[in-house]
This record gives sequence, structure tokens and C-alpha cells, in this order.
Amino acid sequence: MALLSVRDLRVQFATPDGIVDAVSGVSFDLKEGETLAIVGESGSGKSVTNLAYMGLLPKTRTTITGSVVLKTEDGEVDLIGMSVEDLRKIRGKDVAMIFQDPMSALHPYYSIGDQLIEAHQAHNEVAKEVSRDRAIELLALVGVANPDERLKAYPHQFSGGMRQRVMIAMALMNNPKVLIADEPTTALDVTVQAQILKLLRDIQAKFKMAVILITHDLGVVAGAADRVNVMYGGRLVESASVNDLYENPLMPYTVGLLDSIPRMDQGHGKRLRAIPGQPPSLIQLGSGCAFAARCSRKSELPNGKCETSPELKAVSAGHLVRCHLYDSKESVK
Repeated sequence: MALLSVRDLRVQFATPDGIVDAVSGVSFDLKEGETLAIVGESGSGKSVTNLAYMGLLPKTRTTITGSVVLKTEDGEVDLIGMSVEDLRKIRGKDVAMIFQDPMSALHPYYSIGDQLIEAHQAHNEVAKEVSRDRAIELLALVGVANPDERLKAYPHQFSGGMRQRVMIAMALMNNPKVLIADEPTTALDVTVQAQILKLLRDIQAKFKMAVILITHDLGVVAGAADRVNVMYGGRLVESASVNDLYENPLMPYTVGLLDSIPRMDQGHGKRLRAIPGQPPSLIQLGSGCAFAARCSRKSELPNGKCETSPELKAVSAGHLVRCHLYDSKESVK
């Protein structure tokens, strides 16, 4: 039984230039204790997918359809269409999120302690001292020295890495079942990136959480995830275990992503290759394969084949791909 089950999730934004199809029919499952990485270029839909069921998209110009079923202690709930008040009871408790920019996610006018205590008080009817003790406990857990003193500090008094640790502590305040980490290392230097990723792994093992790691960096994914979903043009284009994806990438877009990063298993003389062209506009995506204009293997298919949209297919157990090169495989419903 999946802890989180996403089915046919679609997100559209109304803009002056037209309707943006930010997410188009995404489906996946997240198991208990699993780390699922969602990767893709900027604008591929990876962050919007998760913001949609967290209820963090502007309601006045956003249309969301599909279902996102979460398994809670009180039974299964569908996060899509849930009232704002009911979703607030879930958000920060059963599902928590770490944002990519901790400086903008933390309020500059309130101390670290005030913000951590508020996150605990919102979901627990306990004395403020109990919430304060919980804040100190979690700051210590994420590696903040002198946590009882640092509670009094403000966000600008912390380094970028320390602010991210505070955000992780805040996300853990209520022992969430699902932790969403949206580009948690983007604004950090390489050494601090490694520290944060190790911290997330250690915390996941301690709390037995499921983690969704959103990133554009496949180098980060290799040592952090169990399974990988690759998104392009608002669609899921490949999904596989992390080992299977790195050893046998199928979708030309995934191959392009892997070819653009340095790899230890390849010689020093191998030249990195960029994916040609630009990501497509999600306003006028068209009915064909979204990656066709940039694809290096398009010539292997009959003329006009890529003008029709490929379906997501299972090429082996647990390995799905959306590409006409694999049309003989079984489609995933």
C-alpha cells in the first residue's frame, strides 16, 4: 500500500498569454521509508507537482484536477479539493516541506525560536515550554550548536547552511510521514551540500519518513534516492530505480541529463555534452512529443511519428518510459 498515491494530476495556470499546462497527467506512488527523487530542468513541473497538493499555489488563477491520496492515522484522505482548513491540519503535520531558499522561507522579523515554537503549537495543544523544548531538541538534532541560545537569534544571524538546518528542524517538528525537500542544496556550496544531504539521510533513517527530493542535479540524486522520476514539459517521461536509471537510461532526455554531468565511472577525456535547444513553452506545447525538437534520436523513427504524443510504457519491472522508441512495450494506465 502506497503512503502517497498521485493519479492523473493536472495543474493549469491562467495567464495573459494563455493557459499554462504546468503539470499534465502525472501519476506515481510513494512508499513508506522511500526516497523518491523528481528531476528535470527548470520549468519541467517538478516543484509545481508538489506545491499543488500542499495547497501552496494561488487559487485565483490555478486549476488543479486529479487525486493525491495520503494514508494518515485517521484513514486515507484526498489532498486535492480538500478545504483550506482541513489541508492546514495535514500540512506541517503529516506532510512537511523544506524550501530551496531558507532566507525567504524564514520570517526575518521573528526569532528562530518563535518560528519553531509556532510550527509545533499549530498542531499540538501543549504548553509553550513543551514546544520550546521540542525546538531545542530538533536544533540539536540537525547540528546547531548551543540550541537553547540560538533560539533567540534571527535568520540573518545564521549562515545559509545553518538556515537550511533550521528549515529541516521546522519540517520535523511534528514527525511528518512525508518530507518534501525542494532543491534543499541549491543555494549552498559543495561542502555544505554534502552535509545537508547526509543530514537528510540520517534523519530519514531515524524517523522512518518517506522523502520526495526535488532537484535538477542528477549528481545529487545518485547517493540520495531509491527511485527517480524524470519530468519534462510537465509530464513524467521516465521512472526507474536509481541504479537502473544510471545504468540503463532510456528516454533521450534522461540520457542528455546524464551526459551533461561529470561521472566517476568515465574517463577524464570524455567531453560533457549539453542538450541542444531550449525547453518548450507550456502555453503552446502541442500534441506531439514535447522533447522532439531537441531529440538526438528522432531520425530513428518514421517521419511524423514524434508529432503524436507517446504514452508512458513499462519496459521492464519498475522501469517506465515515455518515448516512441519503445512503442512495442506495455502502456501504463
